[in-house]
Amino acid sequence: MGGPKNGRFLSTESNKIDEPFKVEEAETVNVPPPPSEKLLVLGGNGFVGSHICREALNRGLAVASLSRSGGSSLHDSWAKNVTWHKGNLLSSDSWKEALDGVTSVISCIGGFGSNSYMYKINGTANINAIRAAGDKGVKRFVYISAADFGLANYLLKGYYEGKRAAETELLTKFPYGGGLCDSLALASNNMKLSSSSSYGPLPFKDFAFSIAGVILRPGFIHGTRTVGRMKLPLGVIGSPLEMVLQHAKPLNQLPLVGPLFTPPVNVTAVAKVAVRAATDPVFPPGIVDVYGIQRFSQQMSR
Repeated sequence: MGGPKNGRFLSTESNKIDEPFKVEEAETVNVPPPPSEKLLVLGGNGFVGSHICREALNRGLAVASLSRSGGSSLHDSWAKNVTWHKGNLLSSDSWKEALDGVTSVISCIGGFGSNSYMYKINGTANINAIRAAGDKGVKRFVYISAADFGLANYLLKGYYEGKRAAETELLTKFPYGGGLCDSLALASNNMKLSSSSSYGPLPFKDFAFSIAGVILRPGFIHGTRTVGRMKLPLGVIGSPLEMVLQHAKPLNQLPLVGPLFTPPVNVTAVAKVAVRAATDPVFPPGIVDVYGIQRFSQQMSR
C-alpha cells in the first residue's frame, strides 16, 4: 500500500488503516470571536434605537443602551443580549458609567413638545452625551439628526435649533467630520472598493478615520413601529412614497416647498448605515443626507 498524500490515516481499530484525515478540516472551528467593539445606543429602546441595537447584535458587536426608562419593553429574543442602562442625559453624571469600555456611540435621542423642551432634548441632551463621549475617548459618534423641511423648521423651531446645535458640537468634538460626506463622498457615483472595509464599497480607498463624527439626516422614517401591544405599519404609507420621491430629487430643490419632497426612508436602512458608520473606520465622516443613507444601504444589500 502506498503512503498517504494528504495526511496520515486514522481508524477506530488499532490494526486497521482506512479513512484519511485532513488537517485543514480538523482545524476549522466555527466559533465566532468575542466582540472587540462595544456600541452604546442612546435611546436604544425607541423605534429607531431598537432597530439599531438589533442590527449591531447581528454584526457581532457588544451592545448597550442608555435611556430614561432603562430596560426595553420589547419582548423580542434579541433584547436579552443588550445591556440596558437607565439614566438621564439632562440631570447628573451618574449615567456616564455606561460609557465604560465603549468604542462607539449612536444617539437616537430626540423628542417633541414646547420649543424650550425640544431644544433641551434634541440639543442639550445630545451635547452632553457628545462631550462625555469625547472625554471618555470614544472614537466614533453617530448622531441621528433630521432633514430640513423648509417651513417646518420654523414651526418646530426648538426641535431644529436643538438638532443643529448638537450637530455643531459633534463636528467640533469629533473634528474629522465637517460636511465631507455631503459634497465629496456621497455625490460620487464611481465608488471604489476599499480594501480595509469589511462592509463593501466606500468612496475612499485605503483611508481610515480613527476619530470621526457622522450625522445622519433622514426625513420621515417608516417601518413597523411597536406602541404597547400594537404594531403600527408605517411602511404602508412610507414605502410607496419612498419609491416615488427617491426618483424626484429635482423637486427637492424647489423654493419653499422643495424640502417637502424629501423621500421617506426605511428604519432598517437607517439602522444599517448608522451601525456601519459607527464601526467601519473607512466610513467617511460628516453629514449624510437621506439620499446618502439610501445609497449606502443599497450598497450593503448587494
